[in-house]
Amino acid sequence: MLSVVDGIFIFVVISESVLGVLGNGFIGLVNCINCVKHKFSLIGFILTGLAISRICLIWLLITDRFMHIFSPDIYFSSNLIECISYFWLIINQSSIWFATCLSIFYFLKIANFSNTIFLWLKSRINRIPAFLLGCLLISWLFSFPHTVKMFKDHKLKNATDWHFNVSKSEYFIKQVLLNLGVIFSFTLSLTTCVLLIISLWRHNRQMQLNLTGFRDVNTEAHVKAMKVLVSFIILSILYFVGIIIEITFFSVPEHKLLLMFGITTSVLYPWSHSFILILGNSKLKQASLRALQQLKCCKKRKRLRAT
Repeated sequence: MLSVVDGIFIFVVISESVLGVLGNGFIGLVNCINCVKHKFSLIGFILTGLAISRICLIWLLITDRFMHIFSPDIYFSSNLIECISYFWLIINQSSIWFATCLSIFYFLKIANFSNTIFLWLKSRINRIPAFLLGCLLISWLFSFPHTVKMFKDHKLKNATDWHFNVSKSEYFIKQVLLNLGVIFSFTLSLTTCVLLIISLWRHNRQMQLNLTGFRDVNTEAHVKAMKVLVSFIILSILYFVGIIIEITFFSVPEHKLLLMFGITTSVLYPWSHSFILILGNSKLKQASLRALQQLKCCKKRKRLRAT
């Protein structure tokens, strides 16, 4: 029997999931339409890939966690947990690497450095998709063997549950090895954000030396990109905190509220960042305003027909 608090958490999680699917679906749809109408664009490819991976991530999170809560016997007694783990590796790392590539794209497109390495990277910005695929493959090559080994060891032991009986140091090492690609991608995003802040600071300083008091286009672009990157880093931290809380639930399965709080925190990242991207991208923002206007017109027509 669910308590009132459990019901509130479930309602919040379902609301977050619906918003996430709608927001990311809108981003993917708009970029696909633009690609068909005009031509392939790098930012469109990254945003579409990010939106699709986040929709899959939301569905996987909800399916996995709700089955864990409402059908624990089915969840643990079959190969379902193993299949979900493999899908989780593919989708989670794809989502994170697409977001990292978006951070790198904003950095190379907007930042202004005279460094030779930066200029070399900037001239090769169109190779970001190849970089993404390469990093994803390397990340999977690191993660999959450790995951396969974990399930093989579990089957050899003929264990009846999935609670953690290893030492804290061993568990920490396993998690680091398993998430090596995720740690590297997050470090890249953090680095690009710091460098973008430095670029903005240098640009503002140059504007002050030139006695220019107003904010130019370059400054506005810096600020918009920084908002997207900083929000991504903050929400990613919350996402990882939520995942850690959910993993902790395996050690204390009697505390169901702990799992519900972890789900609410982890789902916050894929849905809220999608709306930040819509507001931060001029094309997506204009498309959302047009969609809202059309919805208002449809409502007015329905009211007129009703009267």
